[in-house]
Amino acid sequence: MKVAIVYASTTGNTEALAQAAEEGAKAAGREVTLATADTADAAATLEADLILLGSPAMGAEQLEDSMESFFSGIEGSLSGKKVGLFGSYDWGEGQWISDWGDRVTGAGASLVNTVKAHLAPEEADLDAVKQLASA
Repeated sequence: MKVAIVYASTTGNTEALAQAAEEGAKAAGREVTLATADTADAAATLEADLILLGSPAMGAEQLEDSMESFFSGIEGSLSGKKVGLFGSYDWGEGQWISDWGDRVTGAGASLVNTVKAHLAPEEADLDAVKQLASA
């Protein structure tokens, strides 16, 4: 099973979640690719059996710019794909990840789960994203 993990991070919090996802997928024997949103190969990402996308909440609970650009580029090709979302936020309730999940399901993909961490991820957040990647 191939797992593609694509993320954007501004403070390192979402990067820590991405690294935990990579660890969880590898521990489950999955073939894993890990890339930042500004360097990821869209075609290779779409070939994966499970696509994990990570972004911090920015501004008024929006995706980070490079992730918005990457996601917009693959959004129309997500039908039938399994997608998981993760990221970190500072203020608010983490609405950005719910809105993002709506976009994923609106594109016809199956949203397997979401993991959101308030500021720096705690051990429970890291464990949840590891589980997401090994599902």
